Amino acid sequence: MIHEGAVMMEQPMAMAQWVYHLQSTGRYSFTRSQVESDTGRSFLGVQNALRRLKQQKIIVSPRRGFYVIVPPEYRSVGSPPANWFIDDLMRFLGQPYYVGLLSAAAVHGAAHQQPMVFQVITRKPIREMRAGRVAIRFYMNSLIERFPVVRMQTETGTMRVATPESTAFDLVRYPAAAGNLGNVATVLSELADRMEKRALVALAPIVNTTDVQRLGYLLDQLGYSDLATPLYEWLSSRHPRAVPLVPEERAEVEADGRWHILPNADLELET
Repeated sequence: MIHEGAVMMEQPMAMAQWVYHLQSTGRYSFTRSQVESDTGRSFLGVQNALRRLKQQKIIVSPRRGFYVIVPPEYRSVGSPPANWFIDDLMRFLGQPYYVGLLSAAAVHGAAHQQPMVFQVITRKPIREMRAGRVAIRFYMNSLIERFPVVRMQTETGTMRVATPESTAFDLVRYPAAAGNLGNVATVLSELADRMEKRALVALAPIVNTTDVQRLGYLLDQLGYSDLATPLYEWLSSRHPRAVPLVPEERAEVEADGRWHILPNADLELET
């Protein structure tokens, strides 16, 4: 199969020439097998050429067998942004995914808390990857295919991004990914105007009941009762047990009568 951007020659093609041609077509990532197929070079020849290009900081490899072209303006950080290649990377890994948590919130305009790493939700555990100074951290959701996403345009193509409603539930499920509860509340307040109550309550049956409780409680505390009320109506027939707002903290407090939340932490928005 001839890949998009390929140039076939009777003699093996110079690796740097192939990389620059690929870049000229708007492609910034490739695989080892694609190089071998397109250039006609041997495995050893490809390996040596890729090593030289990495030493010259022309390419970077966040995962063995997968390479990212580093344009001159990004040589100082060692990689273009993760959104330039995340879709190709996850296709290479054969894993479903969506950009989530703070990274998704930033895409939707809730940019108060800029993530230090690029956060991705996938079905199976994957170790953190690095491309230069760019770090990609993965979180697991075994029901990932059931969570709504949107396709967002990037500089090099598109990527799958959690909807504001999916992002909200992921934030209460993984609060440490946002730093602390105050950061979660701040991001939720910035996302609230982009959330739709029907889309929010539609996710309730596929998430943990405790996530519905915590999200509903936070939305109520933030003054978004229009979003919280449908969650409360869904929850009220399920007789939930009392759970702490912050699971890791002691909860020697009385439970909230509406959400059955033990408010064991002060809710302070980040400014």
